[in-house]
This record gives sequence, structure tokens and C-alpha cells, in this order.
Amino acid sequence: MKTTNLQARFDTAFNTLPLVAILRGIIPSEVAAIADKLYECGFRLIEISLNSPDALESISLLRRQLPPDAVVGAGTVLKVSAVQQVNDAGGSLIVMPHADVNVISAAKHIGMICVPGASTLTEAFAAIHAGADALKLFPAELITPAALKAMRSVLPSGLPLLPVGGINPASMPDYIRAGASGFGLGSALYSPGTDANTVGRRAAEFVAAWAALKATVAAPSTTLD
Repeated sequence: MKTTNLQARFDTAFNTLPLVAILRGIIPSEVAAIADKLYECGFRLIEISLNSPDALESISLLRRQLPPDAVVGAGTVLKVSAVQQVNDAGGSLIVMPHADVNVISAAKHIGMICVPGASTLTEAFAAIHAGADALKLFPAELITPAALKAMRSVLPSGLPLLPVGGINPASMPDYIRAGASGFGLGSALYSPGTDANTVGRRAAEFVAAWAALKATVAAPSTTLD
């Protein structure tokens, strides 16, 4: 039941606003104010990178701060042991820069949502076979819209693909036309020391850009199989 409920929350969050806020370098004292701003702007998918100071504490604070419809968890998850630590902290989302099938399997074994990174089709299919719920195409600076289009042509049509790395509102349309389903947003949204009001302003700009994009570009289906 837990897994079913989480999957439904993830599907709803993703199909409403498929933008993942990446909070790399955030400290616990910043979490509450920034989480509120992101939630107010419509973000329901938020990750705190594990290479942030006191990341597990921040994940716990984030989970307690936000309503149940937010799906929160960790990014830069590199080890199997970290999966259980994130789960114990209240996180339900595992995001990785790579396609380590052992980490993916560990996340799925305890009923978490897992979005591993891939930059090649070999990595992508390995991640899919291990149970990935979506793919983080990373780094997006190397995976151009043309490369994404080629990958999309052979990957499962319903699999969400999220370019991550250097994404800004101006770069989003070309990726969507190529087959992207959403995006992970890093330093263009938050970098260490960014105050909550600035994060809120940037978040609102991304949400507005996404709304405009939906109105002008036919995005592929983001329904999970």
C-alpha cells in the first residue's frame, strides 16, 4: 500500500509540474523557508543532494515541513547504504547521477521512487531493467536536444526523461520538442547561500516558462507505465 500510494503521489506531482528542485549545498537552517517558497510556486518534487552539509537532517526537515503531496528525497545517492539512510530520514525519492543497478534495486526493494542518471543508451536500458521510474539525462550540457531525440526514439515511450545540468527557461523548449518530459533544476534555481525570496522568484519564472511551454509545444506523454 505504501508503494502504491507513493507511486500515485509521484505520478500526480510529475504530471502536474515535472520540474525537480535540486537543492545542492543547502543547510538545515535554510530548508523551511526555501521549501515553503518552492511549494507555494507549485513544486512537488524536491531533492537535497547528499553531498550537502547535514543532508539527512535537511531531508528530515523538508519532509516535516511540506504537505504529504510533496515527494521529497535525496540526490547524488552513490551507495546502497545511503538508500536506507534516506528512507529513515523520511525521504521517498532517490536520484542518482549514474546508473548503478545495485542502488536502483535497493531503492525499489524498499518501495522508493528512483530516478537514476544516464548519458548513454546502455546505461539507460540497464537502469530501466533494474526498475527505474524515470531517467535523469545527465549532464544535459553533453546530451543535446538532437541526442535526446535519438535516445527517445528507442526508449519506452512512456518513460519520463529529465535533462539535468545547465537547464534554464530559455533552453527548455528545444528539449521538450526533442522528447524531454520535464527537467531537474539545479544552480539556476538554488545555489549555496541563495535566499528564500530569490529562490521563490526563480521558481516562479520556471513555472511560468513551463506553463507557456505547455501552451505552445506538444510534450510527450509523461504517464508512467
